[in-house]
Amino acid sequence: MVLTKKLGLSVAGAAVLIMSLGACGADPASQEVQGSTALISALSHRHLGTVGATPLVEPVGAAVRLGTAGNFAILSKTGITDVYASAITGDVGTSPITGAALLLTCGEVTGNIYVVDAAGPLPCAINDATTLTASIGDMEIAYLDAEGRVSPGFVELGAGEIGGLTLAPGLYKWGTGLLISTDVTLAGGPNDVWIFQVAGTMNQASATRVTLTGGAQAKNIFWQVAGAVTIGTTAHLEGVVLAKTLIAVNTGASVNGRLLAQTAVTLQQNAITQPAR
Repeated sequence: MVLTKKLGLSVAGAAVLIMSLGACGADPASQEVQGSTALISALSHRHLGTVGATPLVEPVGAAVRLGTAGNFAILSKTGITDVYASAITGDVGTSPITGAALLLTCGEVTGNIYVVDAAGPLPCAINDATTLTASIGDMEIAYLDAEGRVSPGFVELGAGEIGGLTLAPGLYKWGTGLLISTDVTLAGGPNDVWIFQVAGTMNQASATRVTLTGGAQAKNIFWQVAGAVTIGTTAHLEGVVLAKTLIAVNTGASVNGRLLAQTAVTLQQNAITQPAR
């Protein structure tokens, strides 16, 4: 059975996987790899162009539009907890919950802290319910945009385990959860886009890293997750997290990106740095 049927990959996705198998020592002369390569090669020449040294990947389209939610490093609807001291570079906000649920201190944030009432961290909190309402709305729209993208190039890749892989730009979809058990590399150019659609939870193991190569930028990486997101102790993540529920960042973990949660964000001595827009 060829890889396109066996693993649910598109033609382009299977091409990337075969190249990865070869790099990992899989026998390129095996019947399945040869048959799959031949099929992909034939279809690629007919429909996609020549498969060369750089894997062909189906285009994902434009980056997800964040609107005014893109002004925030952390944005949450039900609060931000914190184990001191974290270091946040970028704006932070909570809405519609009271500012009393935002537990960062002024000294931990290089940027503005927005709240909906006078109960936020003093003396730096900015009471601006109008701005926050608009940004929360944009965050929800961005989540639906990412969730609604169609024609994924990769479906159920690795049965939800992507540790150890190098991932080309594209649209990835999982019907269950996503696990990052070892380091992952995203390889692409500065204008390439990755969108990861996860119907379950997302768990990144402790001390693992998501690394960017080839000029790839965190602002163009989107993790759309329907379940809870957990970033393990001292782990490092790149990209924008669009979470339907909780984002839990464990002790000493860091993120180059944005944490946009439709429930809460929990921090424990973390470094969160918003990327360039």
